[in-house]
Amino acid sequence: MFANLVQLISGRAPAPEAVREAFIEDIAVRHVPRRSRRVEFIILAGWVLITVKHVAIIWACRHYPVPFHQLWVNFPTWLLGALATAVYYGRLRRR
Repeated sequence: MFANLVQLISGRAPAPEAVREAFIEDIAVRHVPRRSRRVEFIILAGWVLITVKHVAIIWACRHYPVPFHQLWVNFPTWLLGALATAVYYGRLRRR
């Protein structure tokens, strides 16, 4: 970056071999992520806990007078769980 700034200020063009060596021509990534049974078990346990929480919130909102709908609590929980699950499985599929 600073070399280009000096070249811009001085008005001199870089040497052709310097330009050729300045760029990366090829990158090969050989690491393939594997499915982790432990992580998938944690995801499953998380969804079970989310389900239990949803049932408890629905019961509490119907049993007690509260000034809001149960989806104000349940939807963000479901959305973050779905996002985390999608990110995990999306990263596995992409590679």
